[in-house]
Amino acid sequence: RTSNAAVKQSYAAFLPTMSVSAGRQSQQGDRFDTQGNLVPFTGNPTNYSTGFSSSLQLFDGGRRFFDVKRSKADVDAAEAGETASLFNVALQVKQQYYNILAARESQSAAQAQIDQAQQQLRASSIRLREGAAIVSDSLRSVVQLGNARLAMLSAQNNLQLANATLTRLVASPKPVTATASDTLDQKVVIPSITELEPLVDKAPAIQQADAQLSSAHASLRSAKTAFLPTVNMNFNRSGSGIDPEFGIGDKRYAYNQNLSFGLSFPLFNGLNREVTVARAIVAEDVAEAELRDAKFLAHQTLVQSLGQMTTAQEQVSIQLITVAAATEDVRVQQRRYELGATTLLDLLTSQTALDAARTALIRARFDYRVAKA
Repeated sequence: RTSNAAVKQSYAAFLPTMSVSAGRQSQQGDRFDTQGNLVPFTGNPTNYSTGFSSSLQLFDGGRRFFDVKRSKADVDAAEAGETASLFNVALQVKQQYYNILAARESQSAAQAQIDQAQQQLRASSIRLREGAAIVSDSLRSVVQLGNARLAMLSAQNNLQLANATLTRLVASPKPVTATASDTLDQKVVIPSITELEPLVDKAPAIQQADAQLSSAHASLRSAKTAFLPTVNMNFNRSGSGIDPEFGIGDKRYAYNQNLSFGLSFPLFNGLNREVTVARAIVAEDVAEAELRDAKFLAHQTLVQSLGQMTTAQEQVSIQLITVAAATEDVRVQQRRYELGATTLLDLLTSQTALDAARTALIRARFDYRVAKA
């Protein structure tokens, strides 16, 4: 909105400035005459005046035209920045949405961990009563169950915080959360870099940098107009008298007007023009460098996002197999421990590996969703 207002202001510079004035002046008291005698004031005690003035710059070296181009380029940059902001907000909302899904998956993993710990505690207690295990096994099972419950509390707190954060991001008066069915894996066909490369030049960051370069170029040309002369026209019309209706009535009122043209050309102004042009040249060079870097960055981001998405998709597939294998390993170790064919340490090692595999799967799913977003 402010950039659009600046465009209107640039166009308004082609119009003349106008102002009107009106005044009332009262005088009374004494004065000295030419002989030094004190005499009373004999003139009209009240005087009224009106005025109208206007000025227009006829020639400024083209500065106003360049200012219009610069303002329009600033609007383009602002629109591209707005698009980038919208995309960024959308990405933040999606990331927070996926944080909720990850918290729910962590909650499910913690519940599975609690079930395993409870089963392990029952098995160690039975073996302890039968004399096939030591007290340490039962105590370790209690510790394992406590850790599982702490993991559940942490997952619940993370879920509540993620819900509150998403509610703030979407500015909802009521709490919002993610749809539970979205935790299911939904694979998509990942496009190639060649297919997406044409979109790079349409990236908001590149469009914004390109518009900023156009603005800097127009600013440089506008700065150079300071080396050209300027031509101005001024018009003034004023009136004064004793008419309290400011000339509309029938009392005396006198008018005078003046029309003038002027040309000015500063020969030397302390190198202000030269410094302004030098700064404008540097700003244009910076804008060119930023545009070039924005194009490289867009390509880099594309390669990075596609790589992350491909890697995360493969990680999800691998971790699903790992979790299935670790789950079967825990089942076997649990059964062997109940039969006395293995130690509690082997069972705890398998359970730790399963917990790590579940955590890695949750992280891989989150990375895949964010990369796709």
